[in-house]
Amino acid sequence: MQWKNWSGSVRASPHLVAQPKTEAELATLVTQARKVRVVGAGHSFMPLCETDGALLSLCELEGGICFNADKSRVWAPAGWSLAKLTAALWESGVSLINQGDVNPQSLAGAIGTGTHGTGAQLGSLSTAARGFRLMMADGAIVTCSESERPELFQAARLSLGMVGVATQIEIDVLPAYHLEERVETYPLEEVEARWGELAANNRHVEFFVFAYGKYVVLKTLNPAPSEGALKHMNDIDDRAFRIVCEVCSLAPWLTRRLQPVIVGPGVRQRRVGPAYQIFPSDRTVRFEEMEYELPRANGWAALKEAIAWIQKRKLPVTFPFEFRLTAGDDIWLSPFNATAGASISMHQFAKMPWRDLFAQAEPIFRAHGGRPHWAKRHTLSARDVDALYPDAAKFKSVREAIDPGAKFANAHLMQTFAIEEKPT
Repeated sequence: MQWKNWSGSVRASPHLVAQPKTEAELATLVTQARKVRVVGAGHSFMPLCETDGALLSLCELEGGICFNADKSRVWAPAGWSLAKLTAALWESGVSLINQGDVNPQSLAGAIGTGTHGTGAQLGSLSTAARGFRLMMADGAIVTCSESERPELFQAARLSLGMVGVATQIEIDVLPAYHLEERVETYPLEEVEARWGELAANNRHVEFFVFAYGKYVVLKTLNPAPSEGALKHMNDIDDRAFRIVCEVCSLAPWLTRRLQPVIVGPGVRQRRVGPAYQIFPSDRTVRFEEMEYELPRANGWAALKEAIAWIQKRKLPVTFPFEFRLTAGDDIWLSPFNATAGASISMHQFAKMPWRDLFAQAEPIFRAHGGRPHWAKRHTLSARDVDALYPDAAKFKSVREAIDPGAKFANAHLMQTFAIEEKPT
């Protein structure tokens, strides 16, 4: 059976594809397999789930949500999608602290790759994790937290699936809240001039800017009282954009001419709804993505340099850049480790060439002190990992101790982390 990721760029032929329904069934699959990778919605652009061994989905695994006494934390099935999880949490009167703008990913996949939303004072989803229930290579179940097996817990907070199969994850939550979303267009120069104010005065602020466009799509989210049922489920109608992408894939030279008319002045949209419905958006136009997390002070310089580089070479980059803010953290493999971040996402329409484009743009973000999002396109070597992540040695030590046979590491991860397979 052949498997492919969401964008279609990663393909694999696993020896076995399975959806275990019980931990006992999962243990049998794990112990019998030479290699194991766990897949969610396939939203990783890197080959994190690529394997010729067992490819497991935990979307049907038994279990439900279980709260602590004051409903500030919840144990949740690691294989549930964020869409399923957030709907269930809302019914129980709570919300995630933060989310990104896509919600088909599994909880474990989002936490395991450091997926994040936006918010100057808000960390990635990994920072919400407080405990893990993990299946080891021999099928044994262990739990870890800050007080129980703390080193394993630190590694599991962002592990790329290399320290065991997460079956349940305990996360922090908040009382359910609504969000007011505003989507407006402004000149890029005006947004840059106001950026400090925008970041300070909004719980969430981000923008999208085309390399050849004059205006940006500015999006803010802030807690607000309910105004009834949410009538418009998506933030932006991308039907016209899809047509532009298709045209530019056939005539790339039109990119520079069409982009300036996609986003114009005067757009003012507003909606209010439950946080779990406002956060995600239905992105229907397939793309490839590279994302770098930079020290916050370097974000704007890196963005403007990347835009100037595209313009100078008249490159047909059809998708906009996305610019977001994320708080720093202390997670060993987090790109936000010890630094408040500015995130720059560079996209390309999936039907257009992207590999050389990203490889040539990547040095711009690296030169500004950037670290890549682990699930987005990057070319980090094992030497780069050691240089960029001061705590990488701690992670490697824990990983080797609990999985010396590298059952949970595929070829890509073994190369990236210089893993040597050892007999168990």
